[in-house]
Amino acid sequence: MSAETPAIERRGEDIVRANMPLVGHLVREMLARVPSHVNRDDLLSAGYAALVAAARGFDPERGVPFPRFAAARVRGALLDELRGLDWASRSVRQRARRADSAREELMAELGRTPTVQEVADKLGCTVEDIEHGEGDVHRATVFSLQGFATATADDIVTEPGLGPEEMLLRRERFGYLRHAVDALPERLRVVVEGYFYGERPMAQIAAELGVSESRVSQLRAEALLLLRDGLNTHLDPALAAENPPKEGCVARRRAAYYDKIASRGTLRTRLALTGPDGLPVVAA
Repeated sequence: MSAETPAIERRGEDIVRANMPLVGHLVREMLARVPSHVNRDDLLSAGYAALVAAARGFDPERGVPFPRFAAARVRGALLDELRGLDWASRSVRQRARRADSAREELMAELGRTPTVQEVADKLGCTVEDIEHGEGDVHRATVFSLQGFATATADDIVTEPGLGPEEMLLRRERFGYLRHAVDALPERLRVVVEGYFYGERPMAQIAAELGVSESRVSQLRAEALLLLRDGLNTHLDPALAAENPPKEGCVARRRAAYYDKIASRGTLRTRLALTGPDGLPVVAA
């Protein structure tokens, strides 16, 4: 062993220690967009192993900053970990989409969030079928707040090699998402922030709001539909036009919400929510 080898190993250890917060940040970002059953420690373990491997394979002569080099590999390791959890069949995803569509149609017809019984009646199934389907989705499906629909593990991690224009669009979408969440009616915002950002159990959120867990599930579904339509209105008008809101008080409330998203900020303030690498900026 040459005299340089221990020094090289020490530099590698220093790089790993200095960039451990990067793993924590990427894991937190991931956990905000996956079901609560995903184990944080498992993701951290996979992320740290990828960080060590990245430090061993890093070549500073290539001119790529180590955090950027490592982030791509850590994301890949986290994605691999999630793939092992994502065992939902296509039929499970199709049932979830049908339930979402039925719930959205009933919301437009009734002007309120439908009950589970009403959704079951519309689909011609039982309440138990709906509840079992939701349980399957919660156990097996990774939710992407960018798509607001059931998604596979591959959908929630952005490809590491984004070009400047793609990165700018991604950062703008993230900014719109944060502003859309901030603009939600208070109860819906509490549910989204608590469940997706705070990783809080539904029972805890229900106790805070003074409602049942099934009501929290309804509020979450309502919030995701509202977020999806609000983002489509601003980022994909053609897609939003395929499902125009019906006339009435519900349509007026939705239009007011869409306007509120736009008034939350500008392109500059939306981009300021992320760094050049697309990662969220942690508030001081």
